[in-house]
Amino acid sequence: MAGESAVAAGGRRSLPQTSAVDREQELPPTRNRTRRRLKYRFTNPPGPVPSFKPSVRAASSGANNCTRSWVVASMSLSPVVTTTQSNEGTSIRAIGSPYKNLASGTNSSSNGTPKPTPPTSAPTLPPTLDVAEQMNEEEKRKYVKGKKLGEGTYAIVFLGHLKSNPAKQVAIKKIKVQKEYTEGMAPDAVRELKHLQELSHPNIISLQSVFSSKDQNLNLVLEFLPLGDLEMLIRDTDNVRYGAADIKAWMGMLTRAVWFCHESFVLHRDIKPNNLLIAADGEVKLADFGLARSFADPHQNMTSNVITRWYRPPELLFGAKHYSGAVDVWSVGAVFAELVMRAPYMPGNNELDQVKLICEAIGTPTEDNWPGVTKLPEYTVPGQHPVRGKDWYQMRFGTVGADGVDLLMKTLLLDPKKRITARDMLRHPWWHSDPKPTRKQDLPRKGGGEEQVGADLKRRPGVVDEDRGSKVARKLDFGQKK
Repeated sequence: MAGESAVAAGGRRSLPQTSAVDREQELPPTRNRTRRRLKYRFTNPPGPVPSFKPSVRAASSGANNCTRSWVVASMSLSPVVTTTQSNEGTSIRAIGSPYKNLASGTNSSSNGTPKPTPPTSAPTLPPTLDVAEQMNEEEKRKYVKGKKLGEGTYAIVFLGHLKSNPAKQVAIKKIKVQKEYTEGMAPDAVRELKHLQELSHPNIISLQSVFSSKDQNLNLVLEFLPLGDLEMLIRDTDNVRYGAADIKAWMGMLTRAVWFCHESFVLHRDIKPNNLLIAADGEVKLADFGLARSFADPHQNMTSNVITRWYRPPELLFGAKHYSGAVDVWSVGAVFAELVMRAPYMPGNNELDQVKLICEAIGTPTEDNWPGVTKLPEYTVPGQHPVRGKDWYQMRFGTVGADGVDLLMKTLLLDPKKRITARDMLRHPWWHSDPKPTRKQDLPRKGGGEEQVGADLKRRPGVVDEDRGSKVARKLDFGQKK
């Protein structure tokens, strides 16, 4: 990992297109939003994390198939879309049928010659719909569904493969029609689809295609990740052994994924071990973009009810409406601590308990260590605890070395403005120090991955898991030592 700087050279960067799904509705959109995005200049990714080859899929037909099939699914439901005015005052682009004028024209030409009348013996589909259905059928015929991996109220997950290459396995996630939504899909499902189409990176789960089925359900074709998730490895203390080099490898993959999201103006907002799936070659992939959103305007309100509680930063627990990529970095730090301790670091039973554990484990947020914190709408602390020093962290997380402890501390700083960024994480000296990260093909593995991936993918994306307190293996004693 040392000496190499191309962290995400294979990733396809694209500026996000803000949609109504992304807006939290508290404030209207800012007109300068697009201008700000276009001014942002991407630079070469920093850090010593190993480089990787450009994504062939992103540069070839795979990405086009995703876009095309999503359009197909949309067109099959609404072949002709007229221009409308949204409640934010922005125009929505119209998709017109090339046959529209023919359908609405008169029965004679300009010189009075009658136009030919199509045969009426059999009804015909609108031409645009006919083309859309044909394209959708072509996309659907590329894949063969196999056994069921998992089923929930939101989706059914199948193991599948390419018809032209049976060795190329995929996971087909069939999203059930949600009748309570006028579009038939929950907003979090739309978020997931939108961001997976925008983001192409080796450490982000790949969306390979989209097609609709006869029952109007949407099918997402995702890369198959047969080794389960990171939570499986952390929890199985009896059968899975790993060390500092393995932790460094996993953390490098996670940090690269978060760095790429932030460079693409996307906040993930639900980073946790069971959203980190493992590919057949050992690569860790960030999944579940149901709570993700695009960001560019620092003055736009956002909801604080995101990120599973154990990995939620204090600014969200205090009700902040304006925040940055620092919320994801805190979650990365919580995952880092969990990898070392093999137990959730701050497993609160409710929001008040979560604040209490943060105060005990990190320190009590005050105006001295976090200017402005007392002005947050839901600021309340159960007691005063000193901010923990390096010796305190070294005693509990010393297995990752002094540099690893330093990086962990910087991800868990109380003040989000002082918290390290994902970009600076990749520049940290920990990546250069010994031990070097384990090669991905040599990382620990565990059986039962197929069933676990089925369980992970069948979950409705973007649902904040708040009912996990009873599943904690052990509570941590933070003591009172500094």
